[in-house]
Amino acid sequence: MEKLKIEGGHPLKGTIKVSGAKNSAVALIPATILADSPTIIEGLPDISDVRTLQELLEEIGGSVVFQDGEMRVDPSGMVAMPLPSGRVKKLRASYYLMGAMLGRFKKAAIGLPGGCHLGPRPIDQHIKGFEALGAKVTNEQGAIYLRADELIGARIYLDVVSVGATINIMLAAVRAKGQTIIENAAKEPEIIDVATLLNNMGARIKGAGTNVIRIDGVEEMSGTQHTIIPDRIEAGTYIILGAAAGDGVTVENVIPLHMESLISKLREMGVPITVEDESIYIGKSDKLRAVDIKTLVYPGFPTDLQQPFTTLLTRAEGSSVVTDTIYSARFKHIDELRRMNANIKTEGRSAIVYGVTKLQGAKVKASDLRAGASLVIAGLMAEGITEVTGLDHIDRGYSDLVEKLTGLGAVVWREKMTEEELDQVKNT
Repeated sequence: MEKLKIEGGHPLKGTIKVSGAKNSAVALIPATILADSPTIIEGLPDISDVRTLQELLEEIGGSVVFQDGEMRVDPSGMVAMPLPSGRVKKLRASYYLMGAMLGRFKKAAIGLPGGCHLGPRPIDQHIKGFEALGAKVTNEQGAIYLRADELIGARIYLDVVSVGATINIMLAAVRAKGQTIIENAAKEPEIIDVATLLNNMGARIKGAGTNVIRIDGVEEMSGTQHTIIPDRIEAGTYIILGAAAGDGVTVENVIPLHMESLISKLREMGVPITVEDESIYIGKSDKLRAVDIKTLVYPGFPTDLQQPFTTLLTRAEGSSVVTDTIYSARFKHIDELRRMNANIKTEGRSAIVYGVTKLQGAKVKASDLRAGASLVIAGLMAEGITEVTGLDHIDRGYSDLVEKLTGLGAVVWREKMTEEELDQVKNT
C-alpha cells in the first residue's frame, strides 16, 4: 500500500488534460453486455473502477481488451452468471450490471454494491423500475436476484431524482417490449453519453438530458464505436486546484457547458477565468471572497465538487456556508482539513468555513474519492509536507494524478508505506 506525499507552496503553472468521464465509464462498460457483437469505447480513464468492471465482464464470459484508453468488449460468450460478491463490493456502480444483464438475459444476480461510504444511497428506485418492467426482485443472502419471463415497457416515476436509477432502468428498458417512459429522470451529461452509446447500438431513446425519457424497446442490439465525454468532475477538481494554488493553469479537454455552476461560483469569489471552446484558463487570484454553495442535482452545483471546493474556501476572506443536499455524510474530510489548521465547523448538512486560513502540512487520510481530491488540493496549498493515505479511493477516479500534477510544477510523489504505518491506518 502506498501514500501520497505533497510538498506545498509551489505555484502551479501550465496545462493539464482531463481524462474520460468516470461516471460515464462505469455505465458505458456494462452497457456493452446488451449487444450481440463487439463494442469499442474510446477515451476511457485508466482507473481502478474501469479495471474492476473489465474483470467483472470477463467473469461472466466476455472477451475484453483494454489498452491506451480504448476498450473492446466482445459480449458473444457472456452468460448470466451470478456475481454475488468479490469485485462487486469494490464498486458501487456495479449495480449497472443489474440493468444490463436483466435487459439481455432477463435475469441477474448481483451482490450489494460497495464503493465510497457516503451515507445512505439506497437502490430502491432502481428496484422500483425493474419491478415496473416485470422483473421479480428478491434479496437472497446479501445479493439482489432479478428474474423476468419477459420485460414489458411501463411508465415509471422516480420519487427521487437519481442518476443511477435513471441509467439502470434505461439499460433494462431498451430490450423490453413496448414503450417505457421515465419521469422525473436525472439530466446529467453522463446520461446523455450512455443514451448516445445505446442509440448507436440500435436502441430507440428520446429525451435523455430532460426530465422525461422515452424508450421504445428493440429485440436486437449490435456493437458500435463510441468516444466517452470528458470527466466534468476531474475537470472541476483541476479548475479548483488552479484557483487554490495556481499561477495560470489551463485545463484542456473540457465541455464548458458542463461546468457552468462551478464557473459561476468561482467568478463570484473573484477568480479570473477565461472559457474557450474546449479549455478553461484559471488566472492567479491573490484575494478571494467568501461564497455560499448548496449542492443540487444537475445543472446545480455538483456534490462531487463540494469537498474540493470546501478546501478552496479556506483561502477566502470571511465565512462561507457549504450545504450538501445530496449526501448527508459527505463531510468526513472536514476533520482531516482541521488537522491542517483549517477553521471549519459542521452543523447537520452544512459546513461553515472561516478564512483566510494558512494550511499546514500534516498526515491525513482520504475517506472517499472526492475527500481524497480535497486533501490533495489542501496539500498543494499548505506549508510543508502533507502525507495522504487511502489512495485506493483516489485511484478510483483520477488517472495519472502524480504525472498530471508534476506537469504543472507540483512536488508530489508516491511512497510505499511501512509496516508500522499500515498498522496505524488499519487501527484508525
